[in-house]
Amino acid sequence: MDQLAKAVGERIRHQRKVCGLSQDALALACNIDRSYLGRIERGEVNITVEKLYRIAGVVGCEPALLLPEIKDTHE
Repeated sequence: MDQLAKAVGERIRHQRKVCGLSQDALALACNIDRSYLGRIERGEVNITVEKLYRIAGVVGCEPALLLPEIKDTHE
């Protein structure tokens, strides 16, 4: 599994939970399929910058907050 995608997914999941949103609610607000959002959070797919910005807007943070530090992307 791609470590970068996994780290991004973990950050998205964390921020979603901080906001008290379910996967369904976040997916609906971002116009993303819920199953695809699940795959994003598990790090199974690489998301586009557009989707990163959409997600950040809904969870109320800067997109940079959803990006991991370089050390978090290496095993």
